[in-house]
Amino acid sequence: MKITILDDYHDTLRTLACFDKLAGHEVEIWTDHVQETEQLAARLKDTEALVLIRERTRIGADLIARLDKLRLISQRSVYPHIDVDACTRQGVIIASNMQAGAPSYATAELTWGLILAAMRQIPQQMASLRAGQWQSGVGSGLRGKTLGVFGYGRIGGVVAGYGKAFGMTVLVWGREASLARARADGHAVASDKAAFFAESDVVSLHMRLLDATRGIVTAGDLALMQPTALIVNTSRAPLIAPGALVAALRAGRPGMAAVDVFEAEPVRDTGNPLLTMANVVATPHIGYVTREDYEIQFADIFDQIIAYGAGKPINVVNPDALGIRRS
Repeated sequence: MKITILDDYHDTLRTLACFDKLAGHEVEIWTDHVQETEQLAARLKDTEALVLIRERTRIGADLIARLDKLRLISQRSVYPHIDVDACTRQGVIIASNMQAGAPSYATAELTWGLILAAMRQIPQQMASLRAGQWQSGVGSGLRGKTLGVFGYGRIGGVVAGYGKAFGMTVLVWGREASLARARADGHAVASDKAAFFAESDVVSLHMRLLDATRGIVTAGDLALMQPTALIVNTSRAPLIAPGALVAALRAGRPGMAAVDVFEAEPVRDTGNPLLTMANVVATPHIGYVTREDYEIQFADIFDQIIAYGAGKPINVVNPDALGIRRS
């Protein structure tokens, strides 16, 4: 089978133990990122199975229509970047393990790293030292402060545990099911959304991006945060209303942000406000990017290809595509 892998920026996948699962197949790996339909169509013209790394490349109807040999898209997690209806019409199977029961410890660990980096001003202190200066300011500790976890799911629950280990009070907000889990784990639940933002010294967002959660954090919510507070987003940028975060940081409420996600990725514009503001710590969507997490993710992704090749597709998102033969 001809398998193509897109957006493997550092040519990492072939170095993983799970890559051996693809032995005997013809595998082509692209390490750069392109989004233009013409370029993608040329690269994928002979591809039968396409491997996507999360949401790095959008797969639209115009592209799908031009890929006559494509039979399978294999990936992991959510798929807002794929035109599912177009794939179904064309008989292209989408296989994606939603890993509903497994926490992403890699993302939780990065979240905590960003919290520590922002509160203790680690990037600023490093820049000062490299510039031949000594201490550049005074950071803030975490013990005794309130960690607000917005969305108490498989990642939010792990982050809450880290907060407790650091001596923080954990305050949770989200859907009723999230609140029930938080109560069962012994955490406090905010009286309402406004109280959650007003009372949290650190707010960390841990929700899937759905129609119901898009823009769920509003400018008004951010304005309730304290000038000393920090908001952290390692989930998805559009959870915050467009433009609201930059405006809030400029207004001083909250006083800091730490982000791993952006509205348009990859970010190439060095003038992006989130990259130039002194009160922001930013990383390039690396929450899930560890060798250990890659082994778990791509073992699933490659197993989906093997199952398809054996005539028994698994984790099929669009089962209606199974009965459609591509000409």
